[in-house]
Amino acid sequence: MSGLTIVSPLSFPLALLDGRTIETIGDAANHLAHVPERELGQYHWTVAVRMLDHALTEPAYLKTATICFQTALAMQGVLAGPLKS
Repeated sequence: MSGLTIVSPLSFPLALLDGRTIETIGDAANHLAHVPERELGQYHWTVAVRMLDHALTEPAYLKTATICFQTALAMQGVLAGPLKS
């Protein structure tokens, strides 16, 4: 077990255009559950899902997984931009 769970934070929060923020692995999984299946087959989502899966077994992949998820959200057109700390 890697120690990462659904409440584990991503490497950085991802703000969406609709005002929601994806901050945890669980938030990312919840978002993925609502992405239409035809879109999940697109390469950017395939890579994001694969990297999130790798991060669950090897935490060193978490930053890369977060960046891949950010890229997929941008490609989907729902990423608002970086959050201010």
